[in-house]
Amino acid sequence: MLPAPVQDALAEVQAREQLLEVVLDLGRVPEARYPGRAVALGEAAVERADLASVLDRLGPFGGDNRAGIERTLHRISAIRNRTGEVVGLTCRVGRAVFGTVGMVRDLLDSGQSLLLMGRPGVGKTTALREIARVLADDLLRRVIVIDTSNEIAGDGDIPHPAIGRARRMQVARPELQHQVMIEAVENHMPEVIVIDEIGTELEAQAARTIAERGVMLVATAHGNALENLIRNPTLSDLVGGIQSVTLGDEEARRRRTQKTVLERAAEPTFPMAVEMHSRHRWLVHRDVAGTVDLLLRGHSARPEIRELGADGQVLRRQEAAPLRPPSPAAERSVTPIAGSGLRPVKPLAPVPMPDPLASPQGADTDLGPGGTVSMAQEAVASPTGSTEPLRLYGVGLPAQLLETAARGRGLPVEVVADPERAEALLSLRGELGRDPALRRRAQLLGLPILVIKSDSLHQLQRAMERLLDRRGGVDAADGPERSREDPDPLRRLDDAHAALEECRRAVEQVVLPLGQPVELLPRNERVRQMQAELISRYRLRSAVFGRGPQQRLRVFPA
Repeated sequence: MLPAPVQDALAEVQAREQLLEVVLDLGRVPEARYPGRAVALGEAAVERADLASVLDRLGPFGGDNRAGIERTLHRISAIRNRTGEVVGLTCRVGRAVFGTVGMVRDLLDSGQSLLLMGRPGVGKTTALREIARVLADDLLRRVIVIDTSNEIAGDGDIPHPAIGRARRMQVARPELQHQVMIEAVENHMPEVIVIDEIGTELEAQAARTIAERGVMLVATAHGNALENLIRNPTLSDLVGGIQSVTLGDEEARRRRTQKTVLERAAEPTFPMAVEMHSRHRWLVHRDVAGTVDLLLRGHSARPEIRELGADGQVLRRQEAAPLRPPSPAAERSVTPIAGSGLRPVKPLAPVPMPDPLASPQGADTDLGPGGTVSMAQEAVASPTGSTEPLRLYGVGLPAQLLETAARGRGLPVEVVADPERAEALLSLRGELGRDPALRRRAQLLGLPILVIKSDSLHQLQRAMERLLDRRGGVDAADGPERSREDPDPLRRLDDAHAALEECRRAVEQVVLPLGQPVELLPRNERVRQMQAELISRYRLRSAVFGRGPQQRLRVFPA
């Protein structure tokens, strides 16, 4: 099918190994693309005659600008100019790869619908073709493939042997795919329907209709992760859809959340889902409904990680749930860095850290949520010198949000679930007015009450600092720096040395190599000036954050 010079360039067997596609663009040199690289084919540019010769050998293009070669899995896609003339061709090499189904064979035995997600080129269609063959030949199911672009079973009227005994229904135009899906169920009595690329709301609705009739679905959708599908208004129905729910006062207090929350609207069309991150690494969600509920409540999913080893064996492990970062509307927090006992930095994936301040000295550096840096830390006392954390009860504020705010600033605060155990109450404006009984209990217990306007991370952290100052009787306006000065000059000198060493390690091990901002521990004004001078020698910027005894330097990358 290709022009003669391109055929000659690809004549060697080595040139065809792992070949993904051949690109022919008018006025440019032809290009062969392989995983991670591209190779020019000759030196002559593609002319209109070259494109015309290829088009003459091809069948007609469909409504999606795709054509194929009969009884093969190859796909040729056209790029047209404004007048409809073809000015470029992408010739995708199609191969039937056997063995990929081993990653999810146990899921097929369950009989539940399965959704495959992943970026383009990760191998979704290849896996779908193999799944159709195994279901039809090995599990003896009645399988029908809805082949909109003839990409699963190849071009022509006779399907490619790669789908085994599965039957294939072609689609005249892409916008009619949802009608052919319903037609397959009504006319041909399938047990399984295989669909490539569900991409419109009508197709999502047709998939739900088919699933509710008791037919197993195996389909693909574009999206790197389950969270992408939840946020996609067109396809969110595949995982149950999202609706806004207004809670009653008592339920909102019981959940310790706002009155308006997002919840799953219905049962997912696909009870199981697979995120294909690469051809050899898949993440399996066995319970899509439970995973969606966790994500909507602000928790992290824990999918099963499956990897194909060099020996062909499937390795399985459970992913540890990382600490979720604050919401995009919240202020991005930067975790403090400890000043001693650090070994060389080695970036890791996010790991669960219930309390960053509890990390032992000498631990390795980990990358925390949102790409911020979390290094081994030593326990930080409250501004008043007390090592006991402030026990705080939130009114109308989720406990997870309060804990995130305290961790982000390194504040010694413990969130409690009962006012009787609290030392102070932190409330959103108007929340206490809805619960007069709670206000009276706080007054009887003699608890200080602080009311804030919003639940932003910045407001929460400022409120916690004020409550910590109040507990120790330290007024930030009356010279908190003097209250933190140590009368022993030798100890002050040791503190200065430790602060400068902390600053040096932060710059050399985190800011410069990783390009991450880092917050240092709170220091008095004299020590902060010394740290700022040291930072300036590295040609980096720094700024002071916090108030009162919690003032500290934040170091920014260049």
